[in-house]
Amino acid sequence: MTSCGWIALFFWSCAWYGETIVPAKADAQLAQEDWPQFRGPAGQGHGAAAKLPTKWSEIQNVTWKTRIPGSGWSSPVIRGDRIWLTTSLREGSELKLIAVNKTTGKIELEVPLFQVSAPGKIHAKNGHASPTPLLDGDRVYVHFGAYGTACVDQAGKVLWKTGLDYYQHHGPAASPILVGNRLIIPCDGFDKPFYEGTPQKTLSEFQFVAALKADTGEIDWKTVRKAQHSYATPLLIEVDGKPQIISPGADRTVAYNPETGVEIWSVRYTGYSLIPRPVYGKGLVFLCTGYNTPTVIAVKPDGQGDVTDTHVVWTYQPNAPNTPSPILVDDALYFVNDAGIATCLEAETGKEIWKRRLGGNFSASPIYADGKLFFLSEDGTMHVLAPGKQYKRLSVNKLSGMTYASPAVSGNALFLRSDQFLYRIEEKKPTTGGTSKSGKKS
Repeated sequence: MTSCGWIALFFWSCAWYGETIVPAKADAQLAQEDWPQFRGPAGQGHGAAAKLPTKWSEIQNVTWKTRIPGSGWSSPVIRGDRIWLTTSLREGSELKLIAVNKTTGKIELEVPLFQVSAPGKIHAKNGHASPTPLLDGDRVYVHFGAYGTACVDQAGKVLWKTGLDYYQHHGPAASPILVGNRLIIPCDGFDKPFYEGTPQKTLSEFQFVAALKADTGEIDWKTVRKAQHSYATPLLIEVDGKPQIISPGADRTVAYNPETGVEIWSVRYTGYSLIPRPVYGKGLVFLCTGYNTPTVIAVKPDGQGDVTDTHVVWTYQPNAPNTPSPILVDDALYFVNDAGIATCLEAETGKEIWKRRLGGNFSASPIYADGKLFFLSEDGTMHVLAPGKQYKRLSVNKLSGMTYASPAVSGNALFLRSDQFLYRIEEKKPTTGGTSKSGKKS
């Protein structure tokens, strides 16, 4: 998202406090193949892949299929010929970073990072390795919520480790973002360990957003906020030549100054346990409000202070998502709710264009690449749609296993993570490729 080291990345940037900061742009034409963070190069689900398949199965158009040890719902991230993802073993007691060769599917590195003596219980639909890693230059930033945060180089050497102390309630979920030389991490916890019931230690701060120095892991700033628990990944945008960190939390979303952590503006709503990442375009930030009554909100981000009564352009409640993030393509905002109802809205007005029941349950966030929208359900079913004012389904494809992690794309291939495997899917006949943990060819 922010590295000048990304090769051939078409971006627009601004110089601010001596740092290069690359804000999100939903319609950017990205001229490279990396997928370096949650939801891709700009963090909004868009990729520069071409000639992606519309049909596949366990035996069709699978180049390789590699068994990933342990369990985790972090999305795959890609730089060059390596794919990175995290995993947990022994019920969250051992947390690792894994590197997979993009061409062959072979696991090249397994980097042990944290040993957790008592990981505790978490929500049944979460895991101990859910936040997605972040790639920048030769560094991999890895976050496991309150279990720990680390920086690793491409060779697997651990450069630093640190911890942010809070009760993460349903488990780790929000992914970090990089702004200049700061790693921004939201920590919206609870006032006690929810599943254990009794606090094991006294904490003075339950919800906060922290900025870590990317080269050392030291805290640069920390801004406390008070609300219920939340799990949304922030988004970097630019407004009137200045960057903002849009960080959704329970009860309100806040725009922060990346240099200081000072609030720029905020918008109030009724919600908690918020998961979807915002998107930005057409001069609007599009937010989801979380449980119990999810709502999509469009906000103009050029205000100061509480802008609830002045800068909310529209709201839309029917079939809004609790978990999957929305995606903006051209003039339309698309999303699918947890119960499988896909909706297309006119982005600038919130007017409903179409809605359709896809079927199944959804947690993964949709992506857009090669002129196609990809919506992945929890049971391994991918619905491939054509964007536009008329609902048009191109195909429906099924893999085995559970699929909560969001997809990634690179080159001509789609990369999907299930509860057991990582897949490379592209328009070609299956070939010998990935090597499983047992050493057998996939």
